[in-house]
Amino acid sequence: MDWLTEPFQHEFMRRVLVGGALIGFTNGFLGAFVVLRRLALMADSLSHSLLPGLAIGWILAGGLVPSALFGGALFAALTVALGAQLLARSSRLKEDTALGILYTVAFSVGIVLIGLFKVRVSLMHWLFGNILGLSNTDLWMIWGISLVVVPLLAALQRPLLLTLFDPTVAASQGIRVNLLNFVLMTCLVLTMIASLQAVGVIMLLGLLIAPAATVYLLCDSYPAMLWGGGLIGMFGSCVGLLLSYRLDLPSGACIVLVLGAIFFAAYLFSPRYGLVRRLRRARHFHEESLARWPGDAPGGGGEKSP
Repeated sequence: MDWLTEPFQHEFMRRVLVGGALIGFTNGFLGAFVVLRRLALMADSLSHSLLPGLAIGWILAGGLVPSALFGGALFAALTVALGAQLLARSSRLKEDTALGILYTVAFSVGIVLIGLFKVRVSLMHWLFGNILGLSNTDLWMIWGISLVVVPLLAALQRPLLLTLFDPTVAASQGIRVNLLNFVLMTCLVLTMIASLQAVGVIMLLGLLIAPAATVYLLCDSYPAMLWGGGLIGMFGSCVGLLLSYRLDLPSGACIVLVLGAIFFAAYLFSPRYGLVRRLRRARHFHEESLARWPGDAPGGGGEKSP
């Protein structure tokens, strides 16, 4: 058992595992709303739009000041999200088209700023993450964001559910739909900022939606998607970090690969919606049909004469 307990003897690994567990649970919990609302494109766009905010925060602060990076990333992501809605409402464009334009422009601006101002941080660090460099300040920020996002979404889960499926009915019941959408978007951005150190800009989407998508293939329960997605996200993050430590591989890629393996296992073997079950069911129906018409069955000789 030394291979399992040995990483916990290092202080940096204990810090990394606590941070990874918090990030995984928060992403898995929030991912239920992203999957049900079909916000995957929005989430991907916002994750890429964090890059110029990080670059601006570094330039203004003159270094890796967590508060400046946090503020820059938050400003950039909210600017893209609100800008896409403004473009969609003031033109013929759909919101997904506006998002596609804005996030690619924002991502390009970030790369240009990093090149122009000679930002002394590897672009790969921001694109793919490096949770092994997690500091105590980063851990406290992750704690704070998790303690805001999870309880807030848990308290608002009923009005959010109604808003997700029928905004018109929600509005008629006195629910402030636009305010709830803004709260959900803000929680999404905060969670992404907390997760940057772990998986980076590129693979944020996998950590966010894979746990909830896995539970979605296993059951129809809304609470199970929330809490089950959180537990799967936490488990996948911890296992991915241990694999990363043992195999000396990038932590973000290992986390997403573990979550991807769990997802594909559910896709194949889910007792309700799995591919194997559907294939067996189709074969069962085919055999029942053949049994009703024995003359058409393989080896059958047709109807016999009396």
